[in-house]
Amino acid sequence: MKAVALTEFGEPEVLSGQELEDPLVGPDVVLVEVRAAGVNPVDAMIRRGYLQSAYPHHMPLIPGWDVAGVVRAAGPAVTGYQSGDEVIGYVRKDHVQNGTYAELVAAPERTLAHKPRSLDFPQGAGLPLVGLTAVQTLHAARTGQGDVVLVHAASGGVGHIAVQVAFAMGAARVIGTASERNHDFLRELGAEPMTYGERLPERLAEIVGGDGKVDVALDFVGGQALRDSPSVVRRPERHVSVLEPDTVLSQGGRYVFVRPNTQHLTWLGELADNGQLRVEVQQTFPLERAAEAHGVLEDGHVRGKLVLTAD
Repeated sequence: MKAVALTEFGEPEVLSGQELEDPLVGPDVVLVEVRAAGVNPVDAMIRRGYLQSAYPHHMPLIPGWDVAGVVRAAGPAVTGYQSGDEVIGYVRKDHVQNGTYAELVAAPERTLAHKPRSLDFPQGAGLPLVGLTAVQTLHAARTGQGDVVLVHAASGGVGHIAVQVAFAMGAARVIGTASERNHDFLRELGAEPMTYGERLPERLAEIVGGDGKVDVALDFVGGQALRDSPSVVRRPERHVSVLEPDTVLSQGGRYVFVRPNTQHLTWLGELADNGQLRVEVQQTFPLERAAEAHGVLEDGHVRGKLVLTAD
């Protein structure tokens, strides 16, 4: 099969097109013909070798944990999918090697869900990691009816989904930080935008009113935003971050590292099909231009998602 892989860690240029063996299909594994693969910050971290202390890595290494495609074959223990089904998945495995930047991916059944009818393949590939992260951080913060939610980096991949999922979980208001050029985008999603920068707690208090605090704070950017979170949330255990685990845990908050979950992914698909969830894809790239996509990703300020397409 054709794939984009790396044989050494480094800058985006280490990614190159390669001809590799087709993946094996185990008893509980689904072989997916890839139509699109999402590009996420964790892919760049893997490319640079930053996750070597967390997972065994093997070369040649195909990055990518997000996929949308069509089932080619299914192992004998698979019960939920058959050839021809359109699926999406967050295909994170215990070893880092056989990712989704390829023509074919062997996906454990537990990592997949049926593709929502309302999403095309690029949108479908853009949903799994960010969607699951949004759901799982909001669950960790026990988000519910009437809550006021603050989302840091609200126009990014995870952030723009978290805004919408928060409303689906019953939030009364969602306030999102973003650069000014993305404020109208956040308003389209129903959020109240505010800019990044200094004096965030004071500026937030002016927007929120009352005691100036929110019920839930979600951090998807780290740094100063994370350091500000304990001072703007009413109860420290209801602020959650996907970055800097030592910091957020020392603050009394929660750290989330996203996990595959078919039930969560299926629910996100239902939200999309019901018109409650929009997946913003800023740009698509042919698979062979994965290095260019990584360059755009690392330049920052991506609105929504970047996606590779295999056709």
